[in-house]
Amino acid sequence: MALGAAGLAAPTVAAHGGSLGASARESVTVPTWLFLLTGGAVVGASFLLASFVTDRRLVEEIHGWRASLPFPGRRTLASIARVGGVLGVACVVAIGYVGPQNGLSNLAILVVWVGWWAGYTMSAYLLGETWSTVNPWRTLAEVLPSLDRSLPSVGAWPAVVGLLTLIWIEVVSPLADDPALLSTVVVGYSVVTLAGAIVYGPDHWFDRVDPIAAVFSYYGHVAPVVTAKSGDARRDSEHPEDANSVALRLPGVGLTRADLVTDSSEVAFVVALLWSTTYDGFVATPAWESLIAPLVEMGVPAHLIYPSALAAGFVVFLGVYRLAARVARSTGETYLAADALARRFAPPLIAIAAGYHLAHYLAYFLSLAPVLATVLPSPLSPPAVVPVYSLPGWFGAIPVASVLAGHLLAIWIAHAAAFDLFPGRLQAIRSQYPVTLVMVAYTMTSLWIVTQPTVQPPFL
Repeated sequence: MALGAAGLAAPTVAAHGGSLGASARESVTVPTWLFLLTGGAVVGASFLLASFVTDRRLVEEIHGWRASLPFPGRRTLASIARVGGVLGVACVVAIGYVGPQNGLSNLAILVVWVGWWAGYTMSAYLLGETWSTVNPWRTLAEVLPSLDRSLPSVGAWPAVVGLLTLIWIEVVSPLADDPALLSTVVVGYSVVTLAGAIVYGPDHWFDRVDPIAAVFSYYGHVAPVVTAKSGDARRDSEHPEDANSVALRLPGVGLTRADLVTDSSEVAFVVALLWSTTYDGFVATPAWESLIAPLVEMGVPAHLIYPSALAAGFVVFLGVYRLAARVARSTGETYLAADALARRFAPPLIAIAAGYHLAHYLAYFLSLAPVLATVLPSPLSPPAVVPVYSLPGWFGAIPVASVLAGHLLAIWIAHAAAFDLFPGRLQAIRSQYPVTLVMVAYTMTSLWIVTQPTVQPPFL
């Protein structure tokens, strides 16, 4: 990698990955249609390979592998991480208000978008989920009095709405350019979250309502390190580890748990997680600009188009997935309800979401991590020139590989889930036909987005 230098007037930090990855995304030299068909064919071929080459014994042996890694002082480190999380939020809010008001010069902007939403989120599915420990709002909520009232019977729908709302705010507002606005949003989120935790209790709020906690919890099941489910003493039921070690498993095995997605609202959240990252990338493509330009010229407000597209796309993604579950009931020739199949085959979508998140943010994180490291020691008086990594040309293949890896892992997890769900081999394979077709469609959509040049979301 080459290390370049940029002044503080350089392009601002973009919440959607910025323009730094544009050159890498333009490196595809084969026809786009052939490239997309090839990607879809790879996913389809992986389904055939998983279906006809493996059997239940092999799946059980692979998924049953466990190892223990010594980790002395884990509890002490967890306590330090909790304190650090609270101090980190306080610093982000303070620096957002009093620090420099330029994107690349304000530490709050860099910490939230580069350090947390890009880098730290990647650690949740590549290494292990630690947000249940670090979560500063949960740390504060657990020392505050709680009314412990019962949550209304609305399932995870508040988390679905919360996630889509946060994505909408990220896209349409200048959060990546306005540190004071970012601090205000963090303060507002803190008030709502702590109030909800006080009324309903930390466990209920962070397990069922808080969208950020849900995102990290689901991503953590992709990771090879088994961590605590939440901020209390509970451990992953698959492999409880002692205080001086952590348990290891193969990536994605955590997604095979039958109780990971328990109702239709959690299915909707998983689909929303997948769609939100797709939407975040799509609105930063020239195709989106060409699509909405006629509407804007007709007088339709852009700020109305963006949330409408967000909601409509979510409904389409969810509808297509639920249709696939109904068709799977027919092809699998089972008496299981379509809702039961939708719940069982939803976790593989988390692997797809993780793969696309990695494709979307890895170049962004690597390019701007030196800026974060440079501004961190002196947040109130950052240097006039900051270093930015210039990624090599071959790096353009990494996003494509990330998307394909996420989809291949999803195919394998769906394969294992079908074998666990159905007694017959052919019945298990047939049940996956429509689900695999949906995954192929998701693959081609994701690959198309990562090959497009990146622009700032237009008309905002």
